[in-house]
Amino acid sequence: MKHLLRLSNWIDALNQLVGKIVLWLVLAAAAVSAYNAIIRKLYDIFPYEFFRSSNAFLEIQWYFFAAVFLLGAGFTLLHRGHVRIDVIVGRFSRRTQVGVEIFGLVFFLFPFVISVVVEVWPTLYNAYVIKEMSENASGLIRWPVYALIPAGFALLGIQGISELIKRIAFLTGHGEDPGIKKETRSVEALVDEFRSRKQGREADAGPGLERQ
Repeated sequence: MKHLLRLSNWIDALNQLVGKIVLWLVLAAAAVSAYNAIIRKLYDIFPYEFFRSSNAFLEIQWYFFAAVFLLGAGFTLLHRGHVRIDVIVGRFSRRTQVGVEIFGLVFFLFPFVISVVVEVWPTLYNAYVIKEMSENASGLIRWPVYALIPAGFALLGIQGISELIKRIAFLTGHGEDPGIKKETRSVEALVDEFRSRKQGREADAGPGLERQ
């Protein structure tokens, strides 16, 4: 179990890194969208070819959105961000809830991930071989966006493996509850803690101590 938990930590670190990188694609998509809007407005005012927006800029927005949605799926599962309906399961004991989560991972998540990757792979391979392009003028090549699908589901699948390991470790007494989110303290909280510790040290020093 020790080695499995180490594997789980590696998977968590990988999806954490991917999630942080993918977050920047949201900014990139917003920047491209703003550029398209500005160019279109300028073309309405100055109808010159220089101010005409390209379909490539429109499609790259879709690529960025697809990357955020697909590559961030494992990151979202890591942080328990997917929609959960606990109306019934929430009434059970914590160990029973973890057992239900294991059942969902094994019989729903993993088969779904495998089926999607198997179904998409021939389409991706064919698009790569024929160098499939967008039907739109000045559009982008298609296979990179197809590749996001198996890549994203692969990250989701291995994160599912990590979540399965953590839940089995909890049930066998080798790990803590994976459902408890680790507390992240803000900068303000850290400053308040530093001030309270400083005041405590000054109180312990006594009133007769001269302050420098």
